[in-house]
Amino acid sequence: MIKGCKICGISDSNTLNFLINHPHPPEFIGFICNYLKSPRYVEYENLKKLLDINPKQCRYVAVLVKPNVEILEKIKNLPFDYYQLYDCSPAEVREIKQKYQKKIITAFTVETKSDLINLKLYSDVTDIYLFDSKGYEKSQSFDRDVVRNIYLNKEIMIAGDIQYNDKLKNYENFANFIDLSGGVETSGLKDLSKIEFFLNKVNEIKNET
Repeated sequence: MIKGCKICGISDSNTLNFLINHPHPPEFIGFICNYLKSPRYVEYENLKKLLDINPKQCRYVAVLVKPNVEILEKIKNLPFDYYQLYDCSPAEVREIKQKYQKKIITAFTVETKSDLINLKLYSDVTDIYLFDSKGYEKSQSFDRDVVRNIYLNKEIMIAGDIQYNDKLKNYENFANFIDLSGGVETSGLKDLSKIEFFLNKVNEIKNET
């Protein structure tokens, strides 16, 4: 059952204010904190200014790819509700969760079922499982059938080249949250008209269930 969505890769205050003040705001808003290859990466000083905006109903998510101590210490006092962690072992996730007292979205980049072998090793340190593509910043797709019949006693978020006008019913049987970044962009920039369309569609499907 789809409960809501995440809009990721926010890097400007105009888009952030639009999301926060929308009649149907996303449950989560993501910021790329340490992955410099991404065009959506936000440098620390700019990140501090962005996060000074009251999130209201939304929850701020720090997107971190195998974070080191330096970045974790740098952002520890910023108002993030969740850390979304890529390429971390269960022990590393546990240590981050306990030390920084954040909820955790554990991200798995998926191509085949072999990428999911260690899923349950994260069950006691993960609040939400995220299934994404191998593309990272490239917004690539992956075969959803690989994750369609997985049972986890946790909420599931799905990402990976989902477009703003995709049929959300394609995901409702196995995902709780839809995560978009490139899918609400035009020429690499967040497109408010696409975000508007997507947020309204998410609200519609939430009200159907």
